[in-house]
Amino acid sequence: MGSVTFKQLRKSYGTVEVLHGIDFKIEEGEFCILVGASGCGKSTLLRMLAGLESVTSGEILINDKVVNDVRPKQRDIAMVFQSYALYPHMTVAQNMGFSLRLAGVPKPEIARRVGEAAGIIGLTEFLDRQPKALSGGQRQRVAMGRAIVRDPQVFLFDEPLSNLDAKLRVQMRAEIRTLQQRLGTTTAYVTHDQVEAMTMADRIVVMDAGIVQQQGAPLDLYDKPANRFVAGFIGSPSMNFLDAEVVEGGLRLASGHMIARPVQDVGRKVTFGIRPEHVEVGEGGAEATVDVVEPLGHETLVQLTYGDAPLTLLSRDRLSLKPGDVVPVRMDNPVHHLFDPDSGELI
Repeated sequence: MGSVTFKQLRKSYGTVEVLHGIDFKIEEGEFCILVGASGCGKSTLLRMLAGLESVTSGEILINDKVVNDVRPKQRDIAMVFQSYALYPHMTVAQNMGFSLRLAGVPKPEIARRVGEAAGIIGLTEFLDRQPKALSGGQRQRVAMGRAIVRDPQVFLFDEPLSNLDAKLRVQMRAEIRTLQQRLGTTTAYVTHDQVEAMTMADRIVVMDAGIVQQQGAPLDLYDKPANRFVAGFIGSPSMNFLDAEVVEGGLRLASGHMIARPVQDVGRKVTFGIRPEHVEVGEGGAEATVDVVEPLGHETLVQLTYGDAPLTLLSRDRLSLKPGDVVPVRMDNPVHHLFDPDSGELI
């Protein structure tokens, strides 16, 4: 296993800087997931760690050794790509053992390591098949097996599940997490899907516009977001944001509804953030109009218009609502957040 450290890492393409001084460490054996919207720099960061992109400034360290100028094949890492990158004319066994063959590993040792890896990921009976005879999930397992046989210090995953259907993604999430826990290999995993991040990671690093916005354990980020971006990105469905003003005794939302809480700076404009599961239908609330009702069986997701603002409600009850209904909604749950409307920072 190996630790990975980024020190003031920057990446520019000409005059355009895409990574702005990245600073964090992935500990030995940790499953670290980088999340953010498309274009935030997370895949670029992973490719720099792999040695597929050059470093403009700063340092990348693996096991406290600077690897900026170390060739990719000498970094002792293995990468699993979104596209699987399998050779179509080779069998599963040949694909999994290809890197070992290039490295001059003896055939008996290749066969042993491929056999062990195939057993771990459930591909023993498919070793003689070609990729075209496999399902998408099986091909992804082959790509993972090819990484496992190398026994690297670090696994890199670049959006490996994005080509799979929803049901298979859920299954593969569990398989990858179980595999990582079994092997104990340090893992850096890139995705734009925050549900993947929440369910798989030991630690999440949230990026936006080439900057690390916050990092921490999944539930810490969910419960204590550092700013509006993290609050809106982590959690599905997303947090609600409403304009509010600090008044005597609490907050007054743009709709006129009051939220009682001890606050300072009377007259200050703020953004009130509350998660959908903390919004309730109940007497004494302010009126909202139902736009869409999504019954999910175990819960009900409701999209509403609250004043002039959209509002999402998530209930464990099977609510008997239909579009056009006007209902009272309450948002006085103590679990809510205030953000500065200009900077987006948590107040």
